[in-house]
Amino acid sequence: MEPRSGCPINAAVELLGDRWSLLVLRDVIFGDRRYFRALLTGSMEGIASNILADRLVRLVEAGLLTRGTAARGQRARYSLTEAGIQTLPVIYALGNWGLDWRPGTDELRIRQQLMREEGPAFIEELMAELRVRHLGASPRQHDGPGPFERLAAAYTAAAVDER
Repeated sequence: MEPRSGCPINAAVELLGDRWSLLVLRDVIFGDRRYFRALLTGSMEGIASNILADRLVRLVEAGLLTRGTAARGQRARYSLTEAGIQTLPVIYALGNWGLDWRPGTDELRIRQQLMREEGPAFIEELMAELRVRHLGASPRQHDGPGPFERLAAAYTAAAVDER
């Protein structure tokens, strides 16, 4: 699909500016949800199956995701491309805005707070880890837990505190 204008902001908004595309990418990135059923049932926002199917097709066609081939009766696995991984700074920026200007629960805000506290180097670490998980890049050595383990630990601690 050709964008309505040559403006790069318009081109990005036409692909990512609907209600669901960035949330699907969020769930692939942070939830490691790589299959249709996992994306459908794991969505906190309750995405409908037809909308999810449409967004997955759009994201594949736009080159942000790849869809692995699946034999009959098997599930297709979705993976991020480099373009999909490069949406992480966009998602991070939107999350920072939401953290400052929109309400939410501590449990669901903790990931964004940790990313903000850790800063740009942490976002680069996350992107490097996504390249390992989705593109088969060589893993980096970590002194201690990796970035996704740190996010998971913060989320678990916030969930315990909420109770």
